Amino acid sequence: MVLVPRLRSLVAALMTLALAGSLALVMGPAASADDIRDREYWLEQSGVEKAWATSQGEGVKVAIIDSGIDTSHADLKGAVVGGIDMSGAGNADGSKVIGAEPEHGTLVATMLAGRGHATPAPTATGKSTTSATPSAAPEPSFGAGNDGVIGVAPKAELLSISVWLGSENPSGKNIDDQIPAAVKWAVDHGAKVINMSLGSTSTAWPQSWDDAFAYAEAKDVVIVAAAGNRKTGSEQVGAPATIPGVLAVGGLDKDGTASVDSSSQGISIGVSAPAEDLAGGLPGGGYARWSGTSGAAPIVSGVAALLRSAYPDMTAAQVVNRIISTATPKGEGVPNAIYGYGILNAEAALTADVPLVDKNPLGSIADWIHVHRRGEVTPPAVDGEPATTVPQEKPTLSDAAVPVALAAEQSTSALPGILVVGFAGLLLLVRPRWRNAPAGGPPSSASCRGEKPGVRKRCDERGARGSKPRKNAPQALGTGLRYNVADLIG
Repeated sequence: MVLVPRLRSLVAALMTLALAGSLALVMGPAASADDIRDREYWLEQSGVEKAWATSQGEGVKVAIIDSGIDTSHADLKGAVVGGIDMSGAGNADGSKVIGAEPEHGTLVATMLAGRGHATPAPTATGKSTTSATPSAAPEPSFGAGNDGVIGVAPKAELLSISVWLGSENPSGKNIDDQIPAAVKWAVDHGAKVINMSLGSTSTAWPQSWDDAFAYAEAKDVVIVAAAGNRKTGSEQVGAPATIPGVLAVGGLDKDGTASVDSSSQGISIGVSAPAEDLAGGLPGGGYARWSGTSGAAPIVSGVAALLRSAYPDMTAAQVVNRIISTATPKGEGVPNAIYGYGILNAEAALTADVPLVDKNPLGSIADWIHVHRRGEVTPPAVDGEPATTVPQEKPTLSDAAVPVALAAEQSTSALPGILVVGFAGLLLLVRPRWRNAPAGGPPSSASCRGEKPGVRKRCDERGARGSKPRKNAPQALGTGLRYNVADLIG
């Protein structure tokens, strides 16, 4: 990817603004790990705590395609069982945090499968000990301890697949190659659920992704993706959340209403989950309060892991169907462009009587390819590169909801593809020990909570009129999609 000098300087300026906004640190006494557990309101609100009586995700591998996971975080001890780097800039097992928002993957991982931890109790001598004493806290019912972040599926196993997001990859490997390779690797290494807390401002996806997503579908893997955030420019749901069969997750505020900043809209949304005032772990052992559908997606992925653990014979289509059919309806019509089928209810997803289905109610990427690409799906070889479809005649049908990407020769843009990770906000609670990011921790910019009264109502009602892209919304550009840079807020 080559930029002319002026375009390179403009992109660099945008990156500087996005990554050097005001970083809001909590002053005074630092938030402790036990404070974090109290912030996880979604565990009760979304029915997760009750769902744990049925399953905690035992024996299920969940792949996280993201910026890498800091496996040394106390809340992830024993959680990450494998990984790989697809960017060319990370390390072999995906544990080096990389990209414009290196903390992102660790935040997602702790929310999905954090174990929490036990803080050693001080003794009379002032030393710490983990030995049981008469005054020791009771043994936790779930997780490894009562402190830190406990994920929605605290016994699930994680696969960390690092990809470079949010800025130009120093290795030169572009996102159109990284994503299909990551999906393929996840499937081949036993993932039953794939979490993708990333997205674009275009509904289209590169044709190079087709075979990998069809391969995951054929291998019965659930894929969950963030719907995107208005605050970062995603007014409508973007790929990969628009790919048929993918469970797209919209965002809610703490009151269970569609979030103004931390969600988007579109007919692809399958279910909605909490996306504001979330808490997660940071590389180096810290914690952050953050917002975005990046955080809503691992909540839903965690529920998918609970289901796949409790009912190992249940197909991916049935897992998706249970999640959306047991959601609490909200909004005008079901489904609708704001809430999808409704608000996530983990307990109902695990325990309700739901009729079996033969097909994924959110569609099939294999069927879509057959109609819109005019090609039969050829799954990648087990140890080889993803195969391509046999060239076919030019499609004569079009799909307004999911337009086909332009061929490479039709693209004239010199801008690189920049993938948006699903942040809408980030606030540090404990300063981490940064290894692969600039001093001072992750970037952010100012919050927009001072908007005029009525903004939420207007935002919530937009879905009833349908998704209308902005005039200058980026479109698919053949060899790569043009993505917005993630904008972090305090």
